[in-house]
Amino acid sequence: MDVKRFRKEMEQVEIVRGGTELSDAFNEYMQEALKITMEINNKYHTPEEIVELFSKLTHNDVDESFRLVPPFSTDCGVNIHVGKNVFINAGCKFQDQGGIYIDDGSFIGHDVIMATLNHAEKPEERYDMFPAPIHIGKGVWIGSGAKILPGVSIGDNSIVGAGAVVTKDVEENTVVVGMPAKPVRKIKE
Repeated sequence: MDVKRFRKEMEQVEIVRGGTELSDAFNEYMQEALKITMEINNKYHTPEEIVELFSKLTHNDVDESFRLVPPFSTDCGVNIHVGKNVFINAGCKFQDQGGIYIDDGSFIGHDVIMATLNHAEKPEERYDMFPAPIHIGKGVWIGSGAKILPGVSIGDNSIVGAGAVVTKDVEENTVVVGMPAKPVRKIKE
């Protein structure tokens, strides 16, 4: 399955059943992501080389202003979309099959996890997956060790505190902290 079709189907599908062409594509892209992230993580690269490798990983033209500090891992790669001046710090883990969209000027702290899939509760259906995209607005700062769960949107200029578990959408210009993350204040301009 080509990348364009994969992305389109992931936008439209509510359930990805195990053993289907779409779930097989997960495995195909996972193998490609493993190969590219091993290259990213296991030797020094210039910022320009990182941009080139991340472009290859995501099958997108990544802007030259993009910065990534390895190590980085993802189990798909092709459904990550980053804007200009995006910074991803060391140790981040993305589960991007459902789509991860990071807008311009956003900072992702150390060891952040973004997960876009849930599994069925019934053990006999556990291979079935429910994708839901994550959207990170412009100018967002996600603190170290935060976890962003499927279907969450974080509004422009917001801050997610270190270690927060974000289970619900975050309004723009809002600081959230805790498990689960809750708003504590608006950002003063």
